[in-house]
Amino acid sequence: MDIAARLLVAEGPRALSVRRISAEAGSSTMALYTHFGGISGLVREMVHEGFARLQRYFGEVRWTDDPVADMAWLGRAYRRNAVANPHLYAAMFGGSSLAGFSLTERDRQYGRYTLVNVVECARQCIAVGRFRAADPELVAHQMWSAIHGLVTLELGGYLVEPCTADRCFEAQLTGLMVGAGDTWEAATDSVAASQVSPDSAVQAVAAE
Repeated sequence: MDIAARLLVAEGPRALSVRRISAEAGSSTMALYTHFGGISGLVREMVHEGFARLQRYFGEVRWTDDPVADMAWLGRAYRRNAVANPHLYAAMFGGSSLAGFSLTERDRQYGRYTLVNVVECARQCIAVGRFRAADPELVAHQMWSAIHGLVTLELGGYLVEPCTADRCFEAQLTGLMVGAGDTWEAATDSVAASQVSPDSAVQAVAAE
């Protein structure tokens, strides 16, 4: 799956042939058919694997008594997953057609399900009065849209001095919390706390 994702990003859908992928993997063409049923099955599993890895990063974020800091940690987890798996990340959001394979609504729902952690965190932020009353699922989608856009620019190499990826990301986190209803002071403190949270295992996952 990693090999296929790398070829897709580097050379486009035409590179995804059974013979090419098998050669890159040092295996027989039959192995690809046995495990994935062909290119379409491989692409589907590639997308699912990308979201599974993202879910693993999200799942390693341990909740604290500061849900806004937790939300910032989820944003950091999203970014770290993308940086650690850039080829899979590109394949996950690479458009409606990948090597002739179109994602189904079920496939896309599989990706949306990854947001359950973010939705629950948004619900907690609203419950304690840090975020204004709103639909937590909508808040989660707003967070996703904003962080996804920044990460996409980062992976594309567009965030450079003086507006580096790190600088933009930290400002984005604080701005998102304030936009959701938090005060500037409280949001700044929570985002700063998420940088050094001892309760999160995201750093350990990213180091693997």
